[in-house]
Amino acid sequence: MKALTFKRYGKSPDIGFSNVDRPTLQPDELLVQVHAAGLNPIDNMVPVGTFKPVLHFKLPAVLGSDLAGVVIEVGSRVTRFKPGDEVFASVFDLGRGSLAELVAVPESAAALKPSNLDFVQAASIPMVGLTSWQALKERMNLRRGQKVFIPAGSGGIGTFAIQLAHQLGATVGTTVSTGNVELVRGLGADEIVDYKKQEFQQVLRDYDAVLGTVRGDALEKSLAILKPGSRIVSLIGPLDAAFAEAKKLNFILKFVFGLMSRKLMKLAGKKGVNYAFLFVRPDGQQLAEIGELLETERIRPVIDKVFQFDQAKQALDYLALGRSKGKVVVRIQ
Repeated sequence: MKALTFKRYGKSPDIGFSNVDRPTLQPDELLVQVHAAGLNPIDNMVPVGTFKPVLHFKLPAVLGSDLAGVVIEVGSRVTRFKPGDEVFASVFDLGRGSLAELVAVPESAAALKPSNLDFVQAASIPMVGLTSWQALKERMNLRRGQKVFIPAGSGGIGTFAIQLAHQLGATVGTTVSTGNVELVRGLGADEIVDYKKQEFQQVLRDYDAVLGTVRGDALEKSLAILKPGSRIVSLIGPLDAAFAEAKKLNFILKFVFGLMSRKLMKLAGKKGVNYAFLFVRPDGQQLAEIGELLETERIRPVIDKVFQFDQAKQALDYLALGRSKGKVVVRIQ
């Protein structure tokens, strides 16, 4: 079958289309004919080796994490799905990719596709939906009346996280360029900083939580807007020792990640702020709950651009520019 693969880690990962073996189905898996695959920034980070110590692939490896499609076969122990079901899922951190004609998906990672969404819309959701859910609900325990800062509000994660935080009853602050102010306001953002005109740390005050989505010194700057007892949950690092322990990594990596996060954790500690790195995990039950929010139109997909399967590499290049308003999706079927 046809898939977009990378053959090695590094600056020249040799990304291109390959004919790969049809997935061998395990008893607890679904064989899904992929109709669309949503792209995420980490799809560009994996081939260059950014997460090589913690993400394990057999090379050549299929790229991509998110998918929506139709179940064509189920394993002997599958009870919740049957052939013909329309599903969506994330296969991130499962040693497989979604930019392929067929993908084996663990039953525990899949959910029925919201009936009001097409495959392209559904494929745009899994990673940003699960990341937002696990960050805002699990890690931050975000509650009505609290304030959360979600920078880069017009991006893939931002457009979803703003909507979820709004549904949770939080006041949402974000940063965007001038042209995207109305977009994020329509999604539920309350305090909007045009980063081309102002520094967010000079405008925002008394926040309860920050979702780290922007590289550079943005996390350190965000400490200025947080109250004591607040939380930073970062999606972009630095990795910390708690993450290494949760992933059951070796002592050396635990030590290295501890050093990587030491400066920020020390600064955060002085302000009484808790810092944690989040690596999203596939979760079909959470995805089903997210699906209910989508089906009742309390949250809507935001899609910037759709590419055809033979343009998948160009889609990754476009995503890497960092200018998309919402998600980039590849239509496969």
